[in-house]
Amino acid sequence: MAGNKIKGNCDSCTYFTYDEDYECYVCDINMDEDEYMRLISDQHYQCPYYSNGDEYAVVRKQM
Repeated sequence: MAGNKIKGNCDSCTYFTYDEDYECYVCDINMDEDEYMRLISDQHYQCPYYSNGDEYAVVRKQM
């Protein structure tokens, strides 16, 4: 999933981190090949590993 924007969720996902070796953003989840192909080919498939990386979301919700 290196550098791909899938459904716009990767940008805010906890597991989407910058890899200094590749010099780009990558997904830290170790998916098997079938999961990855389904994720990039099926428009309606949502990533089962997505976790919102916005630590301020809880604070905004409390306001």
